[in-house]
Amino acid sequence: MFTGIDEVDWASMEHAYGPADDVPGLLYGLASADAAERESALDGMYGAVHHQGDVYACTLACIPFLFELAVDPGIRDRGGVVELLTSIGGIDLDVDDESELDELDEDEIEGVANYAMAAAAVSAGSAVFFELVADDDPGVRHAAPLALATLHDRPERVLTLLRERLPVEADDEVRLALVEAAGRIALRHRPLSGQAADWLSRLAAEAHPPGLRLAALAQLARCAPDALPGDVVRVVSGLLRELRSRPFRAESATAKASGGDETVSDRATAPALVGQLRELSAEEPAGRSTPWAADLLRTLHSGLDDRVDDRTALLTDQLSSPDPWQRLDAVRMSGGLMRAWRGSYDGLVRLVGAQLADPEPRLAEAASHVLEELFGLAVPAADALARRVAADPAAWVKEWASGPPGLGSAVKALSRLGDARALPALAAALDRPEVPHDVGFAIRCLGGAAAPLAGALRRRLGEVGLDEGAYDRASPLLAGLTALRAGEAAPEVLRVLRGAPEYRGEWLRTAALRALGSFGPAAGCAVPELRGLIRRHGSAATEAAEALWAVTGDAEAVLPVLAEGLRAQQVHDCRAAASALGGLGRRAEVVAPRLRALLSHEELWLRVDAAIALWEVSGRTSEAVPVLLAAWERNRHVRVRVAECLARMGLAAAGSDAAQVLRAELLAVRRHNAMDGGYGSHDTYEDEKLLALCRRTLLEDTGKGTTS
Repeated sequence: MFTGIDEVDWASMEHAYGPADDVPGLLYGLASADAAERESALDGMYGAVHHQGDVYACTLACIPFLFELAVDPGIRDRGGVVELLTSIGGIDLDVDDESELDELDEDEIEGVANYAMAAAAVSAGSAVFFELVADDDPGVRHAAPLALATLHDRPERVLTLLRERLPVEADDEVRLALVEAAGRIALRHRPLSGQAADWLSRLAAEAHPPGLRLAALAQLARCAPDALPGDVVRVVSGLLRELRSRPFRAESATAKASGGDETVSDRATAPALVGQLRELSAEEPAGRSTPWAADLLRTLHSGLDDRVDDRTALLTDQLSSPDPWQRLDAVRMSGGLMRAWRGSYDGLVRLVGAQLADPEPRLAEAASHVLEELFGLAVPAADALARRVAADPAAWVKEWASGPPGLGSAVKALSRLGDARALPALAAALDRPEVPHDVGFAIRCLGGAAAPLAGALRRRLGEVGLDEGAYDRASPLLAGLTALRAGEAAPEVLRVLRGAPEYRGEWLRTAALRALGSFGPAAGCAVPELRGLIRRHGSAATEAAEALWAVTGDAEAVLPVLAEGLRAQQVHDCRAAASALGGLGRRAEVVAPRLRALLSHEELWLRVDAAIALWEVSGRTSEAVPVLLAAWERNRHVRVRVAECLARMGLAAAGSDAAQVLRAELLAVRRHNAMDGGYGSHDTYEDEKLLALCRRTLLEDTGKGTTS
């Protein structure tokens, strides 16, 4: 085995973690008789040699040896090797033409060349996968169809093979992989999409087992959504009920491949797409009768795309299932739907909230995480959240192996609703030796309802030692006091401002200055300190000037400082000065020329801040609005900031172009900040805020009888 492996100069190559001289050991590990050693070797291949999909010279050198492993019937767990080959050779390059290649640097060009060579090398050997679809090892048969659909250059031949193979294949999971491979061909080879869709439609409609029909519907949603049945929700809901009543055979393809007596990798236990996350989460329940159903449903939801009503109805049915694992999947998918798409979700949220009382802890925890991200959309689940918080004080604060403690998900979700029933949990958190890092944000969400906590915040801030750990201990307290505008705590905040240590001292002073500014005239004791700070340079002077303005209203003292801030070298400092100047209004009109000059700055966010400030200090919209609307179209993440300004202006001043932009935003179904493959914890909140601003501005315009 591995003829010529010692002739490869592995030491001259590198992988993700350094020299590749350990690669032969990984290859031999894949051939080991020991299951644990095989598992470790495959993890090493993905972790270093094919790290996050990268292809190195050593990855290319491995390809012939991986093929040798894949076709050797004496090797166990060969399905994982076939999947690895599929991943190495199946990368679609994003570089479409020579002009794009010209823009790449040397390392990027090398990477593109490696991907191209890997695709060519694996595709050249892909004919062996035709034999492997009938291999004795079910794990190999499970991986081979997707390898063919991804790599072989005769997709019409592959599609014919899939259709011929399905009636004679006995393993249920392998049959699902055959169906998924047809969907992959339809996506990669559009001329064949009609043939693939016709076959998938027949599979979905005929008297096949429910899992197979569900798989066919999921692939139709991916490659030919128009071919889905009109009553797809009813059909899928019926199939899920059948799955609950007709348990899938527990012996999976990969378990049978290893004889059922070894620890088997989770990689191939579901027909997940090659290149996606390869391992199930460690928290997943092991006793599911249909562990692949969640993947099929996620694929179906992805294909349904903007059909929000259908997806909501399907999730409503899933959340009403007696099967807790179907409900767990539905909770997670509900979170994904609501994060990315706008819709009417009261009923769905209420059902997610109902899972908080489920005895399965993973289900309740998943529900609380989803509700935490919804902010105001979680109102229908408020009572369920309150009951959950009251019933489980031990979950009010979550400890971490490293880093500061944080509030539990249910407490955060309830706080983000502004619900005073979160107060006991927050009060208890403030009594802990180490205050959770996110207490201040929770208090800000509660607003005035959190006023009873001001005394505890002030007391704890007074106890903070001004050493190197001061910022971590003081910042959540300062954030809470800022949110409450608790001016009675000005002496304690001033102590922190004066005694900030060198380590993270700049951050701590910024937090203290924001708190003092929020107190307004109640922070009069800090005025001498603030007047001294504005004599400094840079961001510290700008922050002190902004606080001094809030406390004293002394425009004459702060205007020169803020005007000088517009000349700062750092964009962040310049933006801070522009925003602060806007707060002075017409008193700062003298800086209008400087703000106007920034409207053409290369940094988009600075252009936006300068345009807003220019309007605030001059009252003129003719120069500001075009800049704001251009930024709106160019960078979706700036839209909330722009919409806030347009709301203050009013459409009578902003004009008809602004009205048109706001109306178009309200017609969009996808959230403005939705991302493929990732999301932020505040995305839903920001998008709902944007929608509220658009509606309010347009409604006020209508109420005034303005035509725009």
